[in-house]
Amino acid sequence: MIDAEVTTLAILWRIARADGVTLGFTTHDAPLGVGGMTYDSAPGMVPSAISTGDGLEVDTMEVAGALSAAAITAADLSAGRYDGARVTVSMVDWRAPHGAVLPLARGTLGEVSQSTSGQGGSFTAELRGPTASFDASIVELCSPECRAELGDTRCRVDLAGLTVAATASEAEPGRVAVSAADPRFAGGRLRVLAGPNAGLDRRIVDTGADTLDLDEPLPFALAAGTRVELREGCDKRFATCRDRFANALNFRGEPHVPGGDLLTRFPGV
Repeated sequence: MIDAEVTTLAILWRIARADGVTLGFTTHDAPLGVGGMTYDSAPGMVPSAISTGDGLEVDTMEVAGALSAAAITAADLSAGRYDGARVTVSMVDWRAPHGAVLPLARGTLGEVSQSTSGQGGSFTAELRGPTASFDASIVELCSPECRAELGDTRCRVDLAGLTVAATASEAEPGRVAVSAADPRFAGGRLRVLAGPNAGLDRRIVDTGADTLDLDEPLPFALAAGTRVELREGCDKRFATCRDRFANALNFRGEPHVPGGDLLTRFPGV
């Protein structure tokens, strides 16, 4: 299909957002059904040159497209719904979409920028390939606090009993009033289940008598009675891991290793 005089190729984008929504787009002038998924026609989406190599350099490419009220919207981009989304780019013969699919690139969305010029506006997104993970440091530093996240594969605490449903409303930007405020939620997560913020979550940095302080405000106002999901947090101290969660065996820190404050523990030294 590549060496023909007239090619019948179409580019496919599969975007899986962190909130569980998966979208498919194609450069073809009509929707295509590929692998049990419908890819909507998005002829305005254009990828930059795609190149692959056998080195460890970070592979990046850009995808430019038009904002659409039915697909990728300015509101969703501003809300961060596409931050870190997993993207797969492939190629297919639109005459035989159920045939062979040629993978071109995969990775996660990095920086996303918007432009309001022109009719409807447009966006440009950076796609960072799998080798981008080599930029991250994989050597952990010694620390008295746990380096795992509550409930992850290293912590292994079951989150089912630590998650509750509640109703909330916005008290002020970055602070929400909830029906089930509790100090145990400090360091945990708030996930919105309904309304324009549905699917978004924020870290809870502090709790009050009936309010929760978030690490950053939600993009849209939280109407009274909005359903949310609250997950308990952990202060990552060994005593908390041992006494509250009975999980000392999985503690990922070094609470008894002397630190820089060793001399201050003994007056007169």
